[in-house]
Formats: sequence, structure tokens, C-alpha cells
Amino acid sequence: MTVLSAQSIRKRNIFEPFHERTVMNGMTFGLGPAGYDVRIAEEIVLYNGRSVLASTVEHFTMPFDCLAYVKDKSTWARRFVLVQNTVIEPGWRGFLTLEITCDGDQMVTIPAGSPIAQVVFHKLDEPTESPYAGKYQDQAAGPQPARLEGL
Repeated sequence: MTVLSAQSIRKRNIFEPFHERTVMNGMTFGLGPAGYDVRIAEEIVLYNGRSVLASTVEHFTMPFDCLAYVKDKSTWARRFVLVQNTVIEPGWRGFLTLEITCDGDQMVTIPAGSPIAQVVFHKLDEPTESPYAGKYQDQAAGPQPARLEGL
């Protein structure tokens, strides 16, 4: 798999809204050299050892020939704020739900609209013949809880 460059990401129309590299409150969001920094849709307050779900401002439409990984932003990681997430599958659509944890000893407030994580895109060797079609397809805005199958 190859990591996509800024120009390759820009051409694919993966996000709505899409922003070129922008600075807000001392942090970057939007298109980066080899990824896209997403923003958090709602304010969250994190306490030591606690986790919360949050949603991105950006709506994703993943191409059939790409998958993506969500990574921490350096500024938040240095405050012990960690973003966990599963792989974003080829063909998935929706607002990303992020799992965010505070491992520090201080309360952290992250305002709505703040840059929160970097998404790195990888190109598959060819478009998949079985794009994502699971229970989180067309995921709505706002944090979405787990949906257990068969219950």
C-alpha cells in the first residue's frame, strides 16, 4: 500500500467540508502533506483515565481503492489526549466517531471545531470488489454508540 500525497487526497473528494491547510487556535487542520487533519464537532471534557465518543465535522466518502488510519495529533498527544479508532474501510460513508481518552492528570477541554486527529490514506493495489456495507454505513453526525449484531 502507498500513502496518498496531498494532491492525491485533494483530487479524490473524500471530505465535506474540505479545507486546505488552515491554522486555528495554534493547531492545523485540513489537508496536510500526507494526510488530512479532522476537527471535532462537539465540545468534550476529558478527565484522567476517562474516554468519550466524539464525532468529526467532516463527512467521509471513502473511495473503493483506499483505506485510512486515524492517528493522534502531536499537540494533543503531548497533553496525553489519545485518539483510538478502527480502520476506515474502502467504500465507507459517514461522520467518523472517534474514541478519545485522557491519560494525563489534568482535565482537558477540547472546544467544538478544534483539530483532533490526522487521517492517513493508503491506496490499495486495486479497487476492492467488496466495499464496506456494514452496520455503520452512512453513519449520522454526532457520536454513535456501538451497535451489537444480533441484539
